[in-house]
Amino acid sequence: MMEKQIPEHVYDLVIVGGGAAGFTAGLYGARSGLKTLLLEGASTVSQITVTDMIENYPGIPEGASGFDLIERFKKQALQFGMISVSGDVESMNRKQWGAVEGWEVRTGDQHYEALAVIIATGAHWRRLGVPGEEAFIGKGVSFCATCDGPFYRNRSVVVVGGGNTAVQEAIFLTHFANKVTMVHRRDRLRATGVLAQRAFANPKIDFAWNAVVDEITGSEGVQGVRIRDVKTSETRVLPAEGVFIFVGLIPNTDVVRGLVELDQDGHILVDGNMQTSAKGIFAGGDCTRKLLRQVITACGDGATAAYAAQLYVEDLKGESY
Repeated sequence: MMEKQIPEHVYDLVIVGGGAAGFTAGLYGARSGLKTLLLEGASTVSQITVTDMIENYPGIPEGASGFDLIERFKKQALQFGMISVSGDVESMNRKQWGAVEGWEVRTGDQHYEALAVIIATGAHWRRLGVPGEEAFIGKGVSFCATCDGPFYRNRSVVVVGGGNTAVQEAIFLTHFANKVTMVHRRDRLRATGVLAQRAFANPKIDFAWNAVVDEITGSEGVQGVRIRDVKTSETRVLPAEGVFIFVGLIPNTDVVRGLVELDQDGHILVDGNMQTSAKGIFAGGDCTRKLLRQVITACGDGATAAYAAQLYVEDLKGESY
C-alpha cells in the first residue's frame, strides 16, 4: 500500500555530485534497480578531473588521467540506467507523500524529488588570503597545474604546499616550466615517499623551506612571490610568472548546512554506512570527514552509500528482504 503513495516522478535515489564517489554511487544504485538520478555540478568540477596522472588505482598499472578515469566511471554508470543531469544544487528540503518521507532537491528553476539522497559534492582548494591572490586569479594564480601548466613553457613558477597534490603538480609543471620552486611552511614534505623522492631527484625543482607567502606581486600579471621565513621573519621575492596553490581542501557542504551534522571544518559526519545525521541522506568522498582522500576511498564511500540507500529505500517501500 505504501508504494502506491509515492508519485511516479519521485526518484528512489538522487546523487549530488559527479566525482568518483558520485559516479560509483550511481553505478551501484542503478545496477541494484533503483531509479537513480545524478546531478553534476554545472559550475564546479571534480578534483579528479584536473589530476594529470593517477598511478595508484588498482588494476590500472599504466596509470590514467583523472579526466579519463572519471569518464569511464560515468559511462559505466550510464550503461546501467543512471540518469545524469547538469545543475548546481541550491537547496534541499524535506518532502512527504502520505506516510513516506523524502527530499526535494532544487537546482535553479528545476526540482527533483527522491526517497534518498547521497551527497558527493567534493571539495575545493583553500585560498592563501594574501594580497595579490584574488587579483591575479587567471592572470598567473592557478589552482590547477593540469589546466594551466602549458601556459608556462620555459618560465619560472612557484608551487605553494607540501602534500601529495602539491608535489605531483610540481612534477607535472616541470614538463613546461624551466624552474619550479616549492614553498612549504615546514622543513620537510608531507607527500608520500615515492613522490617526495621524485621531486628531490628532479633538477628543475627547488625548495623554499619553512616559508609562507606574504604577497603575490605584479602589474598586468604575476611577476613575483614575496615569501617570509617563519623562523627568522626575513622576506625575499621569488621571481615567477605563475603561482600554483595547493594548501588544503574546503568541503563543498553549504547546501546541507543546517540539515546534517558537520564537523568544525564543514565536513559531513557519517557513520560506517555513510549515513548522515539526517534520515534518508547519505554522503561520501571529499565532502565527508575521513582519514584518506583518494579516488579509491571515494569509490568505496560511493558504493557503501548506494547500498545503504538501497536498503533504506526498500524498507521505505516495504520491500525489505
